[in-house]
Amino acid sequence: MGFYIFISVLILIVCVLLGLIVLIQNPKGGGLSSTFGGQGNQVMGVRKTADFLEKGTWTLSIVLLVLSLVAAYVIPKPQDSTGAPKTELSVDQNMVLPTQLPVSGNTATVPAQEPVAE
Repeated sequence: MGFYIFISVLILIVCVLLGLIVLIQNPKGGGLSSTFGGQGNQVMGVRKTADFLEKGTWTLSIVLLVLSLVAAYVIPKPQDSTGAPKTELSVDQNMVLPTQLPVSGNTATVPAQEPVAE
């Protein structure tokens, strides 16, 4: 149970970071990189910032996918009173199953309605 909560917290953190990185980017190529000036040959200039944000987006997306698969694998299974995992559905003793419904030979018929005169 503890590992599942840890994975869930990691998923939430990755989702927030991914959302922030996506919001920083500008779909037309501007975004955060356009605020650092228009020179494309700087060491950490426009081109490098856009590349970093794109690589960060892809990396966080892949991490989110992997964490989601791990969370699905380690999700806690329901257990009975002995601690063993339940393998069958439990049936309440008061529950009426479809095979136990009473069947009668007479079926109720609804009388036909008279046409309304106009």
